[in-house]
Amino acid sequence: MTAIGQKERLTQNRVVALFQKQLDYDYLGNWEDRENNSNIEEDILRKYLTGRGYSQALTGKAIYQLTQAATNQSKSLYDINKDVYTLLRYGVKVKEDVGERTQTVWLIDWENPGKNHFAVAEEVTVRGENKKRPDVVLYVNGIALGILELKRSTISVSEGIRQNIDNQKQVFIRPFFATIQLIMAGNDTEGVRYGAIETPEKYYLAWKEESGIENALDRHIVQLCRKDRFLEILHDFIVYDRGIKKLCRHNQYFAVKASQESLRKREGGIIWHAQGSGKSLVMVWLAKWIGENINNSRVLIITDRDELDKQIEKVFKGVSEDIHRTKSGMDLIGKLNAAAPWLLCSLIHKFGNKEEADYDAFIEDLKKNLPGDFRAKGDIYVFVDECHRTQSGKLHEAMKKILPNVVLIGFTGTPLLKKDKKKAWKYLANTSTPTNSMKQLLTRWCLTCATRRAT
Repeated sequence: MTAIGQKERLTQNRVVALFQKQLDYDYLGNWEDRENNSNIEEDILRKYLTGRGYSQALTGKAIYQLTQAATNQSKSLYDINKDVYTLLRYGVKVKEDVGERTQTVWLIDWENPGKNHFAVAEEVTVRGENKKRPDVVLYVNGIALGILELKRSTISVSEGIRQNIDNQKQVFIRPFFATIQLIMAGNDTEGVRYGAIETPEKYYLAWKEESGIENALDRHIVQLCRKDRFLEILHDFIVYDRGIKKLCRHNQYFAVKASQESLRKREGGIIWHAQGSGKSLVMVWLAKWIGENINNSRVLIITDRDELDKQIEKVFKGVSEDIHRTKSGMDLIGKLNAAAPWLLCSLIHKFGNKEEADYDAFIEDLKKNLPGDFRAKGDIYVFVDECHRTQSGKLHEAMKKILPNVVLIGFTGTPLLKKDKKKAWKYLANTSTPTNSMKQLLTRWCLTCATRRAT
């Protein structure tokens, strides 16, 4: 075995013990001298899948598809990683035999984190064009999903980040990163910085969350890598955005989580965000969650400027979400009156006349022009961008006339004074009285985005 520094060894021993004792990961061992280390440990994965009740035939075909996707070196690392992620998140579609019905083999049980096999290995020697040895590798059901490079407290985390970046180069162990979803570097003083494949050093993120754990490295590992949080980040907070893989910042994660609590009860609210805090991706992740977790749901995103409307369309299509951007008021009414599409964006002006001077007449226009049998279909959730500007006066009344029973979620980056909060609550609540949970959501995010703004 190659010796590592005594201080690094002590840190690594403590971290590996933390994964075992506090996070309940199995210990696979020190794999420095083990032959044929892989990002897909087939024996472990096969045992997991057969233990879940999948036949040998289905198990073999699912593992084959995953391996083929992960080893397709004709593609870029971004595309390989995206193909693998698709199989992880949505399952592998296979048939028991020719002519049989297609079945989905789930490589990960997303709904029940504790039913997966979480394991940690250290000093994992990987042979590529040149041999490299990541300090700590996290496996779920035998699939390598996380990497952690550790440094002693006097060595900057940046050194570990650069090491991770170098390891992804073709001359080192690029193929190993085909399955990796969370890439971390850390030490005791700075804690953990995390990113995705091909994330530049300056975009590695720090996690900020209250905790009683004093040591920064231990605190961040527990917060990011506990079983439920680790899988939740992978399932709900990753996007592949036009060639760039992105993970959530802490403020985006907590904004979506706080919103989910209210939306489960069909209560609206306001998300206040600092400039540059990633509002567009919060919209993406929240819309995806609504679409996947609320039956018969539809999402409509309202803006008040043409350039914002185009930007919303670009963001969603950039992450492969098929959003329909309405072309006119008639188009909007027609789409709302039908059962599809589930995801739309529109200018607020399409709820009335285009000319600002004509707003006084638009409610009467709506009465005349709405189809007699009009009824917006589905359980509709409306995201209102720049809600401090659009959700007042007759524009709001027109929208409520068309959509009387929707849940409204406001987004604003404008600081809200006490009187503004009351106005925002009035216009974004389904009733004239704001609920306690709505107040908590607004207050929480006025504080959270101000004090935890991502760097």
